[in-house]
Amino acid sequence: MGLFDFLKKKELEEIKNLKLKLERYKSISDIEQEVESQKKNLDQLISLKNSDIKNLEAEFNALNSNYQGALETYKNLRKEVSVFESKLDLIEFGIYEPIYDFEKSDDYREEQNKIIQIQKEMITADTAAICNTNWTVEGSEAKGRVIVKVYKKLMLRAFNGECDVLISKVKWNNVNQMKERMQKLFDAINKLGQGFQVYLNYQYLDLKKKELILEYEYQAKRQQEKEEMRAIQEELREEEKAKREFEQAQREAEKEEAAYQKALDKARKEFEASTGEKHEKLQAQIEKLEQELREAQEKKERALSMAQQTKRGHIYIISNIGSFGENVYKIGMTRRLEPIDRVKELGDASVPFQFDIHAMIYSDEARTLENDLHKAFTNKKVNMLNYRKEFFNVTLDEIEQKVKEIGLEAEFSKLPEAMEYRETLAILEKLNSQVKPKTVDELIEEEFPSSLKL
Repeated sequence: MGLFDFLKKKELEEIKNLKLKLERYKSISDIEQEVESQKKNLDQLISLKNSDIKNLEAEFNALNSNYQGALETYKNLRKEVSVFESKLDLIEFGIYEPIYDFEKSDDYREEQNKIIQIQKEMITADTAAICNTNWTVEGSEAKGRVIVKVYKKLMLRAFNGECDVLISKVKWNNVNQMKERMQKLFDAINKLGQGFQVYLNYQYLDLKKKELILEYEYQAKRQQEKEEMRAIQEELREEEKAKREFEQAQREAEKEEAAYQKALDKARKEFEASTGEKHEKLQAQIEKLEQELREAQEKKERALSMAQQTKRGHIYIISNIGSFGENVYKIGMTRRLEPIDRVKELGDASVPFQFDIHAMIYSDEARTLENDLHKAFTNKKVNMLNYRKEFFNVTLDEIEQKVKEIGLEAEFSKLPEAMEYRETLAILEKLNSQVKPKTVDELIEEEFPSSLKL
């Protein structure tokens, strides 16, 4: 083989190897092209999706904006409507805060009459409604003034009439609502007067609001005075009952004293004339009569002392878990000779169960002690408006601790007996656990089983 042939063969082998290599890398080249193609497609899809997302976000923002606007409109409309509803939403309008602080209800009425007099003076002075435009009718300013005066009169009549209705209906749960309605009324009438440029005076509105407030506070003060009068009458009735008890106890003690004294005198005479065994029996009888006489005298003195010392009495701590639940205690005072009688009266038909006594504390300054205990738990009253309701949401340990701080020793019964309440629970539990009565169909099925039916 010549050199030429050798080189030619070598070239053919190299060409063959190159072809093999080309075949080997051909698939790799195709993949890279495919990847590049898929990447371009993916980029186009991502761009398209991003565009869709932006469109959706724009739509969402627009919807959210519309929703917020609609919600705000709804709230405003709801507030507008609620002003004219019969029930008051305390969260929306707030709890009423008193403005005036007169001592007697007559003072509120007197101040209200002053406010009404100022309103009349504004009407007389033509300042209750104002018009700053000089109108002419058929070229006449005088006719224009007449028309404006008539229009003012109509506006004031409408406003005053509606305000009188609002004032007559004001009460504890709508006083703030009535003020809002009065403001809405004022704005509505002034809007009607825009055509003639006639307006109700804001000072006149303020006077009407003051009249409304004074009417409410007058009614509230009247109610408070009635409650105070009831408390005084209740206290007088209690005093009268206590007085009758003292007098009755004193009469009975005096009768017993006289009887024992008479029996004692008789026994002493017989004793002087007796001897032996009879003498010893009479001696024992005399000692017994002397002891009974001393007890009757002490009873009479106690009744007389209680009647004369009007500050003396008993503080009672009672509960009624069946009626009011746990940790609700009544702290009251009675001057009755038998204080338990007062507790029994409290458990009358007005409550379903009897009260349980946790402590009965005697004091020479009973009223002062009662007031001290009430002040100590004033923030825990069950009824924050009526001070006559002497119920407090406290624990018995807190009351006992306060009594010790005052310097008094008292025995407390921690566990309420609540016999009627506990027996009632037991009966209800028994009734609920009983087997449910069978129906008529079930009884028929027992008597005539399905297997025996035709």
